[in-house]
Amino acid sequence: MGQPHVWLVRKEAWLVSKMAVAISVAKMWRQSRGLGQAALVALRRPGARGLAGSRPSTQQQQFPSLDDKPQFPGASAEFVDKLEFIQPNVISGIPIYRVMDRQGQIINPSEDPHLPQEEVLKLYRSMTLLNTMDRILYESQRQGRISFYMTNYGEEGTHVGSAAALDRTDLVFGQYREAGVLMYRDYPLELFMAQCYGNVNDPGKGRQMPVHYGCKERHFVTISSPLATQIPQAVGAAYAAKRANANRIVICYFGEGAASEGDAHAGFNFAATLECPIIFFCRNNGYAISTPTSEQYRGDGIAARGPGYGILSIRVDGNDVFAVYNATKEARRRAVAENQPFLIEAMTYRIGHHSTSDDSSAYRSVDEVNYWDKQDHPISRLRQYLLSRGWWDDGQEKAWRKQSRKKVMEAFEQAERKLKPNPNLLFSDVYQEMPAQLRRQQESLARHLQTYGEHYPLDHFDK
Repeated sequence: MGQPHVWLVRKEAWLVSKMAVAISVAKMWRQSRGLGQAALVALRRPGARGLAGSRPSTQQQQFPSLDDKPQFPGASAEFVDKLEFIQPNVISGIPIYRVMDRQGQIINPSEDPHLPQEEVLKLYRSMTLLNTMDRILYESQRQGRISFYMTNYGEEGTHVGSAAALDRTDLVFGQYREAGVLMYRDYPLELFMAQCYGNVNDPGKGRQMPVHYGCKERHFVTISSPLATQIPQAVGAAYAAKRANANRIVICYFGEGAASEGDAHAGFNFAATLECPIIFFCRNNGYAISTPTSEQYRGDGIAARGPGYGILSIRVDGNDVFAVYNATKEARRRAVAENQPFLIEAMTYRIGHHSTSDDSSAYRSVDEVNYWDKQDHPISRLRQYLLSRGWWDDGQEKAWRKQSRKKVMEAFEQAERKLKPNPNLLFSDVYQEMPAQLRRQQESLARHLQTYGEHYPLDHFDK
């Protein structure tokens, strides 16, 4: 009785192994382009290897279609017999999605997000308040009151439209021109000012350059200066959210210039292969500091890169706050539901200088800037929409401009009067236990100030 038992075990093992092979082949065939149902039906026919019959077939079955289709694991494609290089514009002319025209009129009623009046007014007030804060802090730097500043002129719609479409707990990784996201999340003007002045109220304790905001309570990761480092960090955070089943997404903002960094490639590829719930939000504003897009890349912008990584992508009119809102809303919904990344390229224009360290008149004309400022500004477009709905009028505009300027000036004056942080904070918040070398530096600074303190404005610093 022993021998028949062994034969049955071996036969069962043989059948299981053949079934596994057949299932693997079926899966592989499904992924191949152009697979017909006949191929799958053939696997189910009596006599197909490993799936039917109680004995091994004496005649080897062939799969002739396998000879005609590439089986390389690295791509899904067909064989060709003609030598031809793929043109760089194989993905070109990606359309720009918009909802409103330049006069603030809805083009396709079915695309109108139908936001309530108070929500649209919040969008408008956030954008205009940011614009007012920019003007005052820009002049503050020019007067020598703060060391540095970066305006958001012309890009307000990308910030506020995307922020409105997110959940309040969604994690934000900014580059350095996304103050409007924090503005929409009701970050106090006093803290914007405190950060730029580096005073005792600054959450960063005066250790960051101006405009490097951060707020844990509003899920906004502190901005860092090196370009594009936030992209792979954001992907890691999104992967962690996926692993935790947190029902939240990460949004990562960057400019088209940052997309030229190697960190962007690494971030896109990791997000796609690890299937992370993240929105890559590219603000294509025409310039990487002084380098125009014509000198940055030869392809069709940034959205064209998404398919190469396996990322669903869209290009939107960044000066249309509703288009930005709709695209971000849908991308967020699907990122959470499907655990996959999305790329949004928002086409806009940087009306201001790159920063207070830049003079953009050296590389672009005044007429070019004036066109975007006067003819296609996101604030003007939304104001026209509000006026056409009867939700806003010239009197309200004048009153709000006066009120917003007063609010910014009050926060500005308050920040300027505050003391600077204690110098000892230079050495804290890096190590849990301060290493000996750092302790020696702290002691050296203390001795120096004790000896030469009269030469420093120590009365301006918190004790």
